[in-house]
Amino acid sequence: MPEHTVKSYEDELSRLRDMILRMGGLAERQVAEAGEALVERDSDLAAEVVRRDSQIDALEREVEALSVRLLALRQPMGADLRLIVAAMKISHDLERIGDYARSAAKRAIVLSQQPSIGSMNGFVRMTEMVQENLKGAIDALVHEDAAKANEIWAADEPVDEIYNGIFREMLTHMMEDPRNITAATHLLFIAKNLERIGDHATNIAETVHFAINGAAMEEERPKADTSEFAVVRPPSA
Repeated sequence: MPEHTVKSYEDELSRLRDMILRMGGLAERQVAEAGEALVERDSDLAAEVVRRDSQIDALEREVEALSVRLLALRQPMGADLRLIVAAMKISHDLERIGDYARSAAKRAIVLSQQPSIGSMNGFVRMTEMVQENLKGAIDALVHEDAAKANEIWAADEPVDEIYNGIFREMLTHMMEDPRNITAATHLLFIAKNLERIGDHATNIAETVHFAINGAAMEEERPKADTSEFAVVRPPSA
């Protein structure tokens, strides 16, 4: 290709990476502030998280448009093709993460008007862990670090374990006092939102592995979510 065409192509690939990086940074902020709004009972911050979600949606559309343009006009091959396909997949995961953060923030607004129940320690830890995994997955893409991507891919079990504990705790609160049902239900949904954010972070890591190595993960991702099988017995009379 002529030199100016090559330079234009490289600029477009660089812009695609930058958009994913911006999406990732915004998604990290959304997760962190949704968690903060919950713990601090800050309805104003929660409302800001809800309002800001449209920025992630707009970036996803930009990534998709640029990716389609590159596929149609540049006919990329090899690592470039894998990067473009990965960018579309990752942008979708980031958009879903933004949706889950928005949902958590909406519920935090309701919870700020409800009596407090239980400890927020599990929610704080889950938020920190999924945010850390998300940041690690995006860093792995930026630095083409397959080892880091593999590390994040295998790091979801502790998130699931905390979710299992919150699930059982909230069911217990509901059974002990029906007045806890509203707050405990919203907290259950928030915990599930965080657990799904963790899943999407590992999806991103798996996509990064493919983009770098040109091959999918050979093993099944380790999971520890046992909430489907949870049994909570009513307290003794």
